[in-house]
Amino acid sequence: MATLEEKLDKIRSPNLQSQQQTVVILKAVDETLKEQDTSPTPTGYFAALLALLDQSFSSDKGNKEIIPSIVYLLDVVTPFAPQALLRAKFTQILTLLAPVLLIAGADAPLLKPSIGCLESLLLAQDSTAWKLATSEISPRRAVAGLLHLSLDPRPKVRKRAQDALRKVLKNPPPSPSLDHPASDLCAETAMNSLSELAAKAAISRKQKKAAAAEHEPALIHALQLVKTIASASGGWPTKNLESLCELLLSIAKSGNDHMTMAVFDIFEMIFEGMADEVASAKLPRLLEVISEMRPSSQDTQLLPPWIAILSRGYDVSAQIEPEDTFLKLPDLFAMISEFMESPSHNIRVSASECLISFVANCIPDQVIAEPSIYDEKVLEKIARLAENLISVKYQAAWMETFNVLGAMFDALRWRADPIMRNVARNIGEIRGNDSFVGKKQADEVIGKAIRAMGPEAVLSVLPLNLIKPVKGEAGRAWMLPILRDYVCNTNLQHFKTELVPLSEAMFQRVLDHGDAPKTMEVKIYETIVNQTWSILPGYCDLPLDLTVAFDQAFAEMLANLLYKQVDLRLYVCRALRSLVESNQAIVAIEDGDELLLQSRVSKAEAQKNLVYLGGFSGNLLAVLFNVYSQTLPQSRGPILQTINAYLSITPEQEVVATFDRVSAMLATAINETSAEGKSKSQNSQEKMPSTSQTLMDLVITMSVYLPRQSFGTLFNIASIIIVKNDEPQLQKKAYKLIPRLADSETGKTVLRERYTELQALLLSSADKVSAPARRERLAAMVALLPFIPDDSLHFVPSVLSEVVICCKENNEKARTTAYDLLVMMGQRLEQAKGKQIDNSKVPHMPDNAPAVTASIEEYFTMVSAGLAGSTPHMISASITALTRVLYEFRESVNQEVLSDLVQTMDLFLTSNNREIVKSVLGFVKVCVISLPTEMMLPRLPTMVPNLMVWSHEHKGHFKAKVKHIVERMIRRFGYDPVDKSCPEADRKLLINIRKTKERSKRKRDAAKAQGNGDDEQNSKRRGRFESEYDEALYSSEDSDASDDSDADEDGASRKAKKGGNAYIMEDEDEPLDLLDRNALASISSTKPGKLRKAGKTKMKTDMDGKLVVGEDDDGADDAMVIDTPGEGGGVGAYVAALKGKDAGYRGRGGRLKFSNKRGQTDDEDDEEMDVDEKDVSAIKSHVNKARGGGQFRGARGARGGGRGGGSFRGNRSGKGGIASGRRGLGEEKRRGSSGPFGGKVGKPKSPGRR
Repeated sequence: MATLEEKLDKIRSPNLQSQQQTVVILKAVDETLKEQDTSPTPTGYFAALLALLDQSFSSDKGNKEIIPSIVYLLDVVTPFAPQALLRAKFTQILTLLAPVLLIAGADAPLLKPSIGCLESLLLAQDSTAWKLATSEISPRRAVAGLLHLSLDPRPKVRKRAQDALRKVLKNPPPSPSLDHPASDLCAETAMNSLSELAAKAAISRKQKKAAAAEHEPALIHALQLVKTIASASGGWPTKNLESLCELLLSIAKSGNDHMTMAVFDIFEMIFEGMADEVASAKLPRLLEVISEMRPSSQDTQLLPPWIAILSRGYDVSAQIEPEDTFLKLPDLFAMISEFMESPSHNIRVSASECLISFVANCIPDQVIAEPSIYDEKVLEKIARLAENLISVKYQAAWMETFNVLGAMFDALRWRADPIMRNVARNIGEIRGNDSFVGKKQADEVIGKAIRAMGPEAVLSVLPLNLIKPVKGEAGRAWMLPILRDYVCNTNLQHFKTELVPLSEAMFQRVLDHGDAPKTMEVKIYETIVNQTWSILPGYCDLPLDLTVAFDQAFAEMLANLLYKQVDLRLYVCRALRSLVESNQAIVAIEDGDELLLQSRVSKAEAQKNLVYLGGFSGNLLAVLFNVYSQTLPQSRGPILQTINAYLSITPEQEVVATFDRVSAMLATAINETSAEGKSKSQNSQEKMPSTSQTLMDLVITMSVYLPRQSFGTLFNIASIIIVKNDEPQLQKKAYKLIPRLADSETGKTVLRERYTELQALLLSSADKVSAPARRERLAAMVALLPFIPDDSLHFVPSVLSEVVICCKENNEKARTTAYDLLVMMGQRLEQAKGKQIDNSKVPHMPDNAPAVTASIEEYFTMVSAGLAGSTPHMISASITALTRVLYEFRESVNQEVLSDLVQTMDLFLTSNNREIVKSVLGFVKVCVISLPTEMMLPRLPTMVPNLMVWSHEHKGHFKAKVKHIVERMIRRFGYDPVDKSCPEADRKLLINIRKTKERSKRKRDAAKAQGNGDDEQNSKRRGRFESEYDEALYSSEDSDASDDSDADEDGASRKAKKGGNAYIMEDEDEPLDLLDRNALASISSTKPGKLRKAGKTKMKTDMDGKLVVGEDDDGADDAMVIDTPGEGGGVGAYVAALKGKDAGYRGRGGRLKFSNKRGQTDDEDDEEMDVDEKDVSAIKSHVNKARGGGQFRGARGARGGGRGGGSFRGNRSGKGGIASGRRGLGEEKRRGSSGPFGGKVGKPKSPGRR
């Protein structure tokens, strides 16, 4: 807390104009104290300000304007005044403050400090002063004033008064009473106000007046005051408890949600206040009062809140008096269970939630761990009551009952057996009824019963009936998935005796079927076998009889399954791994007693189980190794995890022996691969990885469990494989060894000891690394970097060039790792600041190269060396690396280094190489966003012109990138500095940016005026980038930490665009069904164009309703008429395809283009469709020559000319000439010229028959 002098100093240097008067008064007081030779103590300030306040009230009206400032200073000074002074001068001080509080229409700035002064005064009073009556000038009278202000309609005044009241009541004077001396006064006043307002609101509600709403705010304020008093006085004064409960419940009955919630909050606050030992004596009386106020069982408004309050009350009671509350539990359970038969859904839900709360909170842990005989009888009573809930009487509430029963199984755990067996049986029988609709809820309860009582108890009352079905009972295969999901912490022996025979019987039926095609029945048997073994991991999750049930025979059976049943490998691996990991979890937890309550397995038993499993680990690992080598890569993960689990419990001697065997096999496999040459290694079609890769996986897995003496062999293996660049996959695995070792304590020790050897290995293998192994090599460097001693810092410059080049890798993960490594190396040199880097040890550096001092500036110099590279790729990579390093260390690096770096990059902007400039643009963007403004402003006159050169380049998105950088510049540095630096020819870009910004601002202002403009500002941006650097480099968002107030200039327009780019395409006849799973296919991000309506056809129909093609109004039936080429038949379509408005045309460069003009008038269409008569004649003659006669067939030729000289056939031939028209029923035969073959429409003669 700040001292008085600090607070006064803050007032003396005000930031607001409104505080100027306060400063003047404070200075006057300081001068007065100086003149009177009084030291500036709290007492001196307090006396001077009181005198000034008295003078202001007694003098003319003109001085009353300074009263708020005087009272404000008094509020600051009073908490520091001596308590004895405040007690002695209480009457005088209150007499002076009373007029302030009684000023008609006093403003909040005057009332709030007055309340603060009053609070400090009241806190200083002793029990004697509190005994004075309210009629006198006493503390109780001051509290009455605070109570009045606590109901003030102004929120700030009301809150300040309630805060003061809370603080006063929470700090009572020393006395034997539990309550504050003023708590009775506060309770009575608050109760009177509350009852008066509640009565007014009730009367208004009955009369259905609009004035009812006027009383609700005041009523909520009164409830807030009650809540304040309840929280401050340890619940509520005991003598007022009964009347308060009655009043609150009547308010909750009103049906207003806000009132009900406020009442709940008050009861919650009362119960919280009673949770401590001092106030807990009031709790039994309160619960008794609430129980006596039990509403009618049909009262749907009052009953739910009453049940909720009772539930919360007994929750607190269970924390204070757990044993007494547990003994009351059967009576409470019976009382609330009656409400479960209510026809009201709300009452049933409230009752079920109350019962769940009772079961979860009111059964002590001691009753579960070590119950007495009496405790067991109480549990039996509760179980019988629960069993009654499943009767037909409560059928309407079965869904709620299932929740209660599930909570009971969770609370009782293994004590649920046998008292809850009947419950499980009844639910299983209900679930077995095909017409029952609540199968999902029943399955959940049965699952919880399995988890609590164990599968053996549940299956004893609900047998599966699959191997030898009992007549009249249906099979319960539906329980297998439930067993899979809920079995844990039970007897493994039950799986062996119950489910293994089931699996064998079903599998035998599959085998009996032979190789015949699978029937549905056989597929069901296979599914049951699969589901049976899927339960095994649950049985292996902390089994109670591990040392008995997991014997040699069972282990051999699991090994056979791993070898022979590929489909079951996942379940067996998960089970074997769960055996180890569940016991390891118990050993690792510190609080053993709590754990025993949860799992019934102690830490000692878990440790014993691990030792027992360690005896099987050698044989199991041999099986797992063999299975691993026979498994495809995509299925190896679970097997490797299981191997890792068993290596962790294998004795050290066995691990070493296993490692030696695997190492020998690996050496043999590598030699064989080398002897065979590249022929086999190049066979990429081979699905199964090579033996050497498989063995290397096992070596890496074993590495963290090896003793220190085996690491020599391990590193020898790695050194041989790392230089084999002809096998990239094997090389990748060798590099993974270092990160794997860095995860264990032993591995970290070895990495420190053998750092020199590993460093030499990494440096010597730099030219042997294959492209796929680059990311793993970088990850190995990341893992090794923390172990670099200060005398080996030359490792950083030795590998720096390789890391820089990797910043341009195609593989994204390799790039990300390279960036991380760059940052880590910088941090390492920063930590080792002042240490020497021996450059003579760096490869490619002369032996007499001078040593340099480690620092972040030196690191920048190292990275900058790549700017002198001989290839654009190296220069670009160096710039990218510098960008990342600059962003990370911009605050710690020397300003001169930064300035030189920016100047250098400015020169690189003038390069003609796109690859270099692309990296420089990223660097410039980071500079604009993150470097200090005073550094960047002098660079703008050269940077902006160089940048603008690339605004005319369209390839590689250069123009868009430059525009975005310029936008960030304008936002950061202002428009004018950028405009002055911009060449005249490029000002158009700046003008465009400015106009866009102004337009978006106008739109945003208009949106705010309409009341929906706050969404963009209130909504938090999603983090689309993995790091701040990626966001700075790649983001085009409008907000940044260093931006000005216009940072999100076009956010609203972007949001508007985003919201307006979805269109629904639906039929005219039927609207789109948004609940249909195919509805998404009818939602488009582009506006669908209007389909052209098909015009009425000009073709005629005959009496049969068939189309008559080629006849005009004059009766002419020439199929090749092309006088109106715009029509859709014959050559007219061909002409339209060539010269119509939708026809393609060749643009510059010979590219085929199409017109996208829409909405033209018919006249324009006609103009576009005009065809010269000569063109028409030429087309007609061309078609006639090509096809012979009047046929137009498309792609296929006609055999013998086809039927009908005037037919129009697409890509297939058919009967009948439709172009010449077909004679209708009863119509005369037509004569006359209908085509080039004369008046007869018939089969054209072949050339051979002329």
